[in-house]
Amino acid sequence: MRKKPWNRVNLPVYSISSQDASGRHNMHMITYVTAISMQPKRIVCGIYKGTQTLENVQSQRRFVLQLLADHQYNLTRILGKTSGKKSDKIKSLQKKNLLTPWLDHLILTEALSVMELVVIQEFDGGDHVGFLCNVTQYKNCQPGEALTLDVLRAHRLIII
Repeated sequence: MRKKPWNRVNLPVYSISSQDASGRHNMHMITYVTAISMQPKRIVCGIYKGTQTLENVQSQRRFVLQLLADHQYNLTRILGKTSGKKSDKIKSLQKKNLLTPWLDHLILTEALSVMELVVIQEFDGGDHVGFLCNVTQYKNCQPGEALTLDVLRAHRLIII
């Protein structure tokens, strides 16, 4: 086995939809997500340091977590390999007609499900910042299979 133990798990791939204090939206790809409590429903998300999403979540304390569909692997270049500090990801997604409003956030039209999360605690996680969040609202949007790391590996979008 060449993979390190933490890379052997086929994790689901999510996107975070966040916004800054002025209402400017951003999206980010994330795999460090886990449910940690059933009652109340709580989720922990690890957001990479230095990102626009981290700044947005730290300032607004509220965001939407979207479970991506397996056919959305092509969004990796926009959501995961492009910085929201250097490009307008939302503009690129709108041009492709891939967004729809939910609550006061923009979400990906073809996401399988969405959850509104409110931060209750933040902690340093090394190269990521961890956020313990309450799930305040959720919606199942589409049937289908979730995007996973193995799908990204199969399309050579990641090499872990």
